[in-house]
Amino acid sequence: MILERLILSNFKSYEEADIELCGNVNCFLGNNGAGKTNLLDAAYYLSFCKSCFNPVDSQNIHRGADFFAIHGHYSDPKDGVGVASCILKQGQPKQMRWNKKPYKTLSEHIGKIPLVMVSPNDQSLITGGSDLRRKFIDAAISQVDHAYLDHLLHYNKALEQRNRLLKTMWDDRQWDEAMVAIWDDQLCLHGEHLYQRRLAFVKDFEPLFMEYYHWIAGSDDEPGHIAYLHDDRPLLLQLTDSRQADRYSQYTTCGPHKDDFLFTLDDDMPLKRFGSQGQQKSFALALKLAQFQYLLDHHGVKPILLLDDIFDKLDLLRVKQLIALVGSDRFGQVLLTDTQPGRVQSIFDEMPHLEHRIFTVENASVYARG
Repeated sequence: MILERLILSNFKSYEEADIELCGNVNCFLGNNGAGKTNLLDAAYYLSFCKSCFNPVDSQNIHRGADFFAIHGHYSDPKDGVGVASCILKQGQPKQMRWNKKPYKTLSEHIGKIPLVMVSPNDQSLITGGSDLRRKFIDAAISQVDHAYLDHLLHYNKALEQRNRLLKTMWDDRQWDEAMVAIWDDQLCLHGEHLYQRRLAFVKDFEPLFMEYYHWIAGSDDEPGHIAYLHDDRPLLLQLTDSRQADRYSQYTTCGPHKDDFLFTLDDDMPLKRFGSQGQQKSFALALKLAQFQYLLDHHGVKPILLLDDIFDKLDLLRVKQLIALVGSDRFGQVLLTDTQPGRVQSIFDEMPHLEHRIFTVENASVYARG
């Protein structure tokens, strides 16, 4: 999948932008705050129908405007040429379109344009709460399995309804076992599928992850591992056993929404507690590169790879190795940002065969170099 042209209107810091991209490595260079990351976020929007950084859509409208529009012209070996559009007008539902035809639901678009974002925030996958790790796993699976995404959406709706019921019954000082059981059945209908699909994902994903972690860490001494932490009892039994706890806590205390994924080094030492900063960064980067490989294996199409200011987290040798890797035939189109023009140029000078375009970003204006 190749993003050939990106057009923005009133998106974040940009009033207007129209950028022609190459099919391999595209570099956006500029100072912090110049608007580089906003360009990557626009590409992210066109894949996931939302921002990678700000979940409130209306806050991504350029100040003083009443709408934003993002358009991407894509070429795909399967489907040929297509145009994705994401449009939001103040006070109206967000619209996602493919070749000007709107989707009935936003979820229909997920997986159409496979994409992986690597950002400085990725270390929070290691150090943050379980919700971040679940979202990472759910996003990876959802891009290749629409049935999983449907089950996830229905599960979350049922969970919301059950939690609302628990809160209402607490406020009204009434307990209705039969009403709770209705939502238990809905959670089980969709939750068991989530369990099984996550188990299968970790089994397929861990070998891909270990390959990239070995490459990044440069050593066999500390292989990383991923474990799926969940209650393996039938979900209905879990929900039944926890009803009294749920009654008094006023929310659902068990189920797939409480699962976690444990990241460890070779001696089963939890990375979150015992890993160094370098190990955590390497682990997080390996997770994202493995996600790329997972999507490629299942789609048969190379995802777009976004690299946001990650070079400040790596030494120059590792930067060169990463550019050589993502610029190889193994990967596809790459969009990256950096604050040091000399660093990027020196790398490309050593790789004259690598197709690339360099853009300068200043005050939300983009200029192609050369």
